[in-house]
Amino acid sequence: MPSSFTIARCELCPRRCGAARGDDPSAGRCGMPALPTAARAAVHWWEEPCISGPAPKESAAGGGSGTIFFSGCTLSCVYCQNAPISHQKFGRTVSIQRLADIFRELTAQGVHNINLVNPTHFVPAILRALERYRPPIPLVYNSGGYERVETLRLLEGAVDVYLPDLKYREPELAARLSGAADYVERACEAILEMARQTGPMQLDSAGIARRGTMVRHLVLPGHTRNSLAVLDWLKEQLPAGCYVSLLFQYTPIEGLERYPKLTRRLTRRECSKVLEHLLELGLTEGYVQERDSAGSRFIPAFDLTGMM
Repeated sequence: MPSSFTIARCELCPRRCGAARGDDPSAGRCGMPALPTAARAAVHWWEEPCISGPAPKESAAGGGSGTIFFSGCTLSCVYCQNAPISHQKFGRTVSIQRLADIFRELTAQGVHNINLVNPTHFVPAILRALERYRPPIPLVYNSGGYERVETLRLLEGAVDVYLPDLKYREPELAARLSGAADYVERACEAILEMARQTGPMQLDSAGIARRGTMVRHLVLPGHTRNSLAVLDWLKEQLPAGCYVSLLFQYTPIEGLERYPKLTRRLTRRECSKVLEHLLELGLTEGYVQERDSAGSRFIPAFDLTGMM
């Protein structure tokens, strides 16, 4: 059993559930202990080009994103592709020292960055691990966007690149599909705080992000109106120099019968409609994903690689 680490009253995420989190899975919304729990720590090639760099066949040794997929989640997205770790909470709990060692091991593989996926509920543990080993490469905070500004301020100076989602501009949709009626308000506040901390995107000579904020939006089938509203907000509110990543990779999972719009892939017409709006708004700094990026082949194996 990893050495003990406790949170007496957890208020890290907008749920502010007040759960006592110790060695065992908690009664809190995330269902996680205080110590970091993850299902995979490995080189990952399928993020945006400025995060992962060129695909393996185009690259010499090294490269990719050193990605840690944390378990548990503060959201309840019905369409989540990482359901085994987010909903079913599969993963391995490790000590603070082991997390620091994982940072070191990934860095030694020549990755472009250390990429923390869904890290919100483990922020105190991550900060303690960084005290033991601070990687000499950028630290990426990759989240669903449902954050408390107060928690993000604990990370100022530690995170180099923020990679949040902005999933919704319709609170009703956020409540129905992700169980968070306050998602829109919290995510918008969080993104502005992230952008304040990092300033505009800075790339190195190879086009890899060194510092900055890039906001992701996954287009959902049957909900292009929501996507257009997200892009409108980004145009109006996102500070200059922040990137936008428009994603068309939505892949239906099992169990979505109650949400018939989500049981299919995006149509070409839906993709074109949202892309045209992005271009009309001039949101051309960032990344636009191809429609054929959808599919389960891009979902990593959650098999405890790198966690032992």
